[in-house]
Amino acid sequence: MPALSASVADARGRVRARLGEWGVDPELRDDAGLVVTELFTNAVRHTDSEKITCVVHDSGTVVRLEVTDQGRGTGVPVPCAAEADEEGGRGLLLVSVLSVAWGSDPADDGTGRVVWAELAVHRAPH
Repeated sequence: MPALSASVADARGRVRARLGEWGVDPELRDDAGLVVTELFTNAVRHTDSEKITCVVHDSGTVVRLEVTDQGRGTGVPVPCAAEADEEGGRGLLLVSVLSVAWGSDPADDGTGRVVWAELAVHRAPH
């Protein structure tokens, strides 16, 4: 997707729709939507990418969300210590609370970074 703020809602909607198709419960879909929003927004704000990819994997026990930029960022993502009156700066803190694990790795092609988060799966009853 284009590395634009307008693409964030599209990425969130696509992830939520896919998880719904897979029978993931609504609470996890909400959490995944928030996580992908934060990761995608950070890629838009903190890298000089032209495009960003978003992938979702379901291993059965965790859903893994991956957001890949083109590697023109300022370093490895770390949570900030935002002041109470600051509007932003809490995204990765939210990701860490909602995820069982998260981190970043170099992209397979060597030119970007994959920031990922894994959320515990809860399936809706059939």
